[in-house]
Amino acid sequence: MNGVIILDKPAGFTSFDAVAVMRGLAREKKIGHTGTLDPMATGVLPLLIGRAAKAADLLPDTDKEYMAGFRLGERFDTGDVTGKIIETSHARASEGELLRALERFRGDIMQTPPMYSAVSVGGQRLYKLARQGIEIEREPRPVHIGRLELVSFDEKEQRGTLAVACSKGTYIRALIEDIARAAGTLGVMTALRRTKACGFTVRAAVTLEDLRALSAEGRLSAVLRPVETLFGDYPTVQVSPAQAARFCNGGGLDMGRLKMPKIAVTEGQRFCVFGPGGGFLGLAKVRLEKNELGFLKLFAIE
Repeated sequence: MNGVIILDKPAGFTSFDAVAVMRGLAREKKIGHTGTLDPMATGVLPLLIGRAAKAADLLPDTDKEYMAGFRLGERFDTGDVTGKIIETSHARASEGELLRALERFRGDIMQTPPMYSAVSVGGQRLYKLARQGIEIEREPRPVHIGRLELVSFDEKEQRGTLAVACSKGTYIRALIEDIARAAGTLGVMTALRRTKACGFTVRAAVTLEDLRALSAEGRLSAVLRPVETLFGDYPTVQVSPAQAARFCNGGGLDMGRLKMPKIAVTEGQRFCVFGPGGGFLGLAKVRLEKNELGFLKLFAIE
């Protein structure tokens, strides 16, 4: 079995838990995923099965989208309600103050990763230090917030929901804390649902219950998507039998001998390579100096 299954991850499961379940259902050891979701989070988790597992390090850096619940007036050690309260505030924020605070966090910003994260500093994972009660200085990192909207807010309860579209590596927990601080109070994430990742929305996702039922019926292939759907934004090129053989053996492809799409190409630009019969072969990248599509990754042999 080779391809992609879009899982709607339930709460209480780690991403590794989801992979472990899928290995049993698909009877396939080579299974990966495209981006970790915390146990409390739900939503889109693309699972890479068989040869598709090779794609984990090659995915386009597309924005991920979330719906995030928050509560003001408290700060937790983990940044979410799975942890312990470490600070409270009687300061209350109005909807107007929140909206003004949001304006400061749209576009390119610098974000300090939380202590409870998998970021490595000096060879040590931050979350391991945090569990020992150790807090260290962390360098802020650039992230991009493409969309940040206040979906709802109850001023009396000081609770609300944010819609966020952001770049890879953005911590929604830290974003909520920073927004609350900018509004003059404290904040904690109460819920998180990823609604889009790798170009797939939650409408395309299937639950673990669905997958178990399909597996029992021998119909998992009904929700298996081709590997190339992960690279839907890449331009494509179809090659001849001889070119396919060369590519499958790691050789580059002379762009002067290919039916290239009518686009301006740039150094390092990635292409999806398809064989003469239309099957997906793999990925190539532009090498302008050699005027070729250089071999990048093989996914199948036609």
